[in-house]
Amino acid sequence: MRKNTKNARVLIYSHDTFGLGHLRRCHAIARSLVARRKGLSVLILSGSPVIGSYDFRSRVDFVRIPGVIKRRNGEYSSLSLHIDISELLKMRASIIQHTAKVFNPDVFLVDKEPLGLRGEIHQTLRMLKRAGTQCVLGLRDVMDDPTLLAREWRRKNPVPALRHLYDNIWVYGLRQICDPLAGIGLPEVVRRKMTYTGYLRRNLPERGDDAVSTRYFDGPYLLVTTGGGGDGELLIDWVLRAYEADRNIPYPALLVFGPFMAPRRREYFQKRVSRLAQVKAITFDPEVESLMAGAVGVVAMGGYNTFCEILTLDKRAIIVPRKKPRMEQYIRAARAQELGLVKMLTDDGEREPARMARALHGLAAQNQPSDIVIPGLLDGLDNIYRMVDAWLPQTFVAPIRVAT
Repeated sequence: MRKNTKNARVLIYSHDTFGLGHLRRCHAIARSLVARRKGLSVLILSGSPVIGSYDFRSRVDFVRIPGVIKRRNGEYSSLSLHIDISELLKMRASIIQHTAKVFNPDVFLVDKEPLGLRGEIHQTLRMLKRAGTQCVLGLRDVMDDPTLLAREWRRKNPVPALRHLYDNIWVYGLRQICDPLAGIGLPEVVRRKMTYTGYLRRNLPERGDDAVSTRYFDGPYLLVTTGGGGDGELLIDWVLRAYEADRNIPYPALLVFGPFMAPRRREYFQKRVSRLAQVKAITFDPEVESLMAGAVGVVAMGGYNTFCEILTLDKRAIIVPRKKPRMEQYIRAARAQELGLVKMLTDDGEREPARMARALHGLAAQNQPSDIVIPGLLDGLDNIYRMVDAWLPQTFVAPIRVAT
């Protein structure tokens, strides 16, 4: 049911227990939607502690809900507040539901978790569904190993919500690359809701890559990025070992540790960097696309957003995927290597410097992603806009002028 008494509104929910992936994906979608449609406002609900570091253009804003962090034992706890996790989840659920009620969105886009963190959006979904809001679940191209994902979904039991509360399920990828819900016995009515959008093309920030290049290096360089950095220590260590052992690697490297890397590890790596003339390091840049645009090649762990940036900017890349706690990065990197889009280097636990050095020497001879023709590969944002636009009100009320 369309609402023709207000400007169009999209509400995006991202549980954001850790890392940058969910937030950056939601941010890219929000910016794309408001750039294409006048009168549309997007509000992002997020628990990310770094959401305020991002550049939110006009008509995109956020509500920060109290953050949580997932411990190594799988349990959740408050990121900053000294309160019990059950109290924190009640607080988050209340903020989410109240915000949704007041904002009254035309579209509610949920990132990855159908019921939210421990079911915190279930009541909000019911409320918005009754109000006629289009409810959409957005999934990245790869979720996890199918056996592990099936076990997780049996525990969380999101299928009833997918059947009755969601109108669509968007997969931000292509079917020929991966089915993120393979191995899960979904009813046909749920399968029919799935649409493969293609990957999400990224726009280069206005400052461009020239300023980045001159700020860090006088000539070509490699970008080494860990994403959020919370689990990027092994990649940074391996690259540093290569540069320490081989001073003839053809390009210098810019390391981006990530905002969630432990401070002590960051300090340790920074001391090693200071002894290498060819290596520089920073902690975080919210516009990593600019860093990548100025690089001749990329070394990364292979999270979803980094993969989209590599494809968009057509960069030769070496992917060193993690396998824990999820197989997501490994599955994506292995499939991309089969297609010739990237080169994958698996961490065997030894991290022999010569292996990484050989890969860095050979990076310039790799294919660029554009050498491989895959129709619809980067059409995700175009397709998302077309679907969203079809649901939004076609008439708008002029904004009220407030006397000053």
